[in-house]
Amino acid sequence: MPVPRSGRRLRPGRRAVLAAAAVGLSTALTASLSACSAGSDTASSGVTLTFSWWGNDDRAQRTKEAVQLFEKEHPGVTVRTSNSDFGSYMQKLATQAAGGGIPDVAQLDYRQVSQYAGGGALRPLDGDVKNKAIRTAEMDKEFLRTGTYEGKQYAMPMGRGVTGYAYDSAVYKKAGIPTPKPSWTWEDWAQANEKVAALDLQAPDGRDVAGANDNGVNEDIFEDWLRSRGGQLYASQTKLGFTEDDLTEFWTFCDKLRDKGSTAQAKDTSQATTTETSPMGRGLAAADFTWDAPFPGYPALLGDQVHFAPVPTTGGKQGAYFKPSMLVGVGANSKHPKEATELVDFLLNDPRAGDALGFTRSTPPNRTLATRVGKTLKGPEREIYAYAQRLEKYGLDAPPTAPPRGDVAIQTAFNRAYQRVMYDLASPRQAARELIDEANRELRS
Repeated sequence: MPVPRSGRRLRPGRRAVLAAAAVGLSTALTASLSACSAGSDTASSGVTLTFSWWGNDDRAQRTKEAVQLFEKEHPGVTVRTSNSDFGSYMQKLATQAAGGGIPDVAQLDYRQVSQYAGGGALRPLDGDVKNKAIRTAEMDKEFLRTGTYEGKQYAMPMGRGVTGYAYDSAVYKKAGIPTPKPSWTWEDWAQANEKVAALDLQAPDGRDVAGANDNGVNEDIFEDWLRSRGGQLYASQTKLGFTEDDLTEFWTFCDKLRDKGSTAQAKDTSQATTTETSPMGRGLAAADFTWDAPFPGYPALLGDQVHFAPVPTTGGKQGAYFKPSMLVGVGANSKHPKEATELVDFLLNDPRAGDALGFTRSTPPNRTLATRVGKTLKGPEREIYAYAQRLEKYGLDAPPTAPPRGDVAIQTAFNRAYQRVMYDLASPRQAARELIDEANRELRS
């Protein structure tokens, strides 16, 4: 499955994680994690905060630079930082939450907000926003809603991302496919895949090159498809916003394209976990669904002919929306909520922090900082910054609030259910019925 800008992987549900933490982790690991969690120590020279995030080396270096600027501005505060890859970070944070508390300041995925807010691991930030301890005047109010749970603000967006397709413009030109516009349709996209497949291009392993990845495994793509038809993924925190017919239609559409050879084979879709292992990254497809933040990995891997195309529409209606690439929250048990809140505000709003962080978490949510950083961008980063501006002018619907706690498990089940379709173990309708039954159980639990 292609990797979105949040670095998304298959993730365990909250109950499963807590159970694993209770029975499978050693006492030593729990003690180590607890030492980094809420209730950070007060050093002899002042306050010590813990701050953790996931990301690559560039993000780590830039974040540490921003933290050093904060420490210089707040001489009585020391920030102890930690970061790791996405999968390790998710497991560690879940263990910390189960063991007594997350760090004073923690980076969060969009799908974690409801899970940790509902579980009491996050401190509500409404009061801090109201008294301007966390400034939001330069942020879009609808976008801020992505960090809310049951009407309260529990997390602040750190970056604004949007979905699209990395595509090989040289292959598209050879196939006679026009440069995709924000108004192109799912039918146009399907025809483009068929035209690429008809070129009979050979991949490095000698197999035919398909038009794109198989969309069926990815809940993000289904959500864009659904929203382009006026639908939504969730009607509430306890109810799905789509029907069995909706999902059957989407998976039938995907299944037929794969059967034609227009999209990647099942085994190649199943093996995809990163840019490098995606069908496009392996030279097996001319396009791959992705988020804006990881998009630069494609031209770095394949060449400057790779560009970023909009998600297709239904009759011109865009289903994509601006989503937080990641968010930041304050641990509910932090002994230093004032200083933790000051760190959050600094990272989001201080121009010096903006310069240090750059585009490492996609477009800054602070509009003034985004304009400032945008002037420094080059190459693929400049392209995705301009892409977001282009889609904003075209018109996107407001983003939904953070998804329900059960969404983490539902996203995993979504991939698993469609894999049954890919390997002819279930029809699209059978798989859709199974997914909806499992999703409803998760939402009721």
